[in-house]
Amino acid sequence: MEDNRNITVFLDDDPKPFASFAPPVKIVLDTTKIPDGKHTLKIVAKSSNNVEGVREIPFIVRNGPEISVLGLKENETVDAQIPITINAYGSETSEFFIIRGSETPKAIPAWVWALLIIVFAFGLFYLIMYWNADLYKSFV
Repeated sequence: MEDNRNITVFLDDDPKPFASFAPPVKIVLDTTKIPDGKHTLKIVAKSSNNVEGVREIPFIVRNGPEISVLGLKENETVDAQIPITINAYGSETSEFFIIRGSETPKAIPAWVWALLIIVFAFGLFYLIMYWNADLYKSFV
């Protein structure tokens, strides 16, 4: 019996196959040759009885630097003037580490400030309520 099993791999909506193999196969997908953004890997497998099976795998390529934006969210309604902080950083440099610009500055969350105020207020309350000079006399 003839073995005509075949796996064909397509990228996005391209009618020309990305690759064609006889199963089983291991491949390495080089994303450096694919532009950043959303893509779909379509795998068409044909059995020895010429029955086709199709599987589509959506994925996102991001080879470029990570872009972080603070101050504006997707589909947000804004008015007047809004401050926006934009940062872009990647991992291209492997010999040395650049500190400046490697992290996006973010404000301290409000819950941290609230927790700090509560701890400080409790300490002040405890000090006022239980301060007694007789408790701190020296043994000497």
